[in-house]
Amino acid sequence: MNQYYVYIISNWTGIRIYTGVTSDLEKRLWQHKNKTFDGFSKKYNLNKLVYFEAYEDPENAIKREKEIKAWRREKKNNLIETKNPQWTDLSDGWYEDSSLRCHEGSE
Repeated sequence: MNQYYVYIISNWTGIRIYTGVTSDLEKRLWQHKNKTFDGFSKKYNLNKLVYFEAYEDPENAIKREKEIKAWRREKKNNLIETKNPQWTDLSDGWYEDSSLRCHEGSE
């Protein structure tokens, strides 16, 4: 059974955030951290995972991503703080195992 993730990443100051959806959260975070794609997250150095939700149905994940993206920033901040009040990097330690360092390529 596949899982799909809606996630929010931030830069280290918390000034900018990005909401995305993926079927492989570890791989996608590795891509953000290693800046493998040009775009918003690379431009603003967004690589700190501050929030995520898991879904079994990709359509529900996409619907939720669109819903969150439409919110005002204050509501997004409140969502993050319900599960991560300190805005810590939830992916901290994921890539210490050498087997997780080889997520090269696109999604």
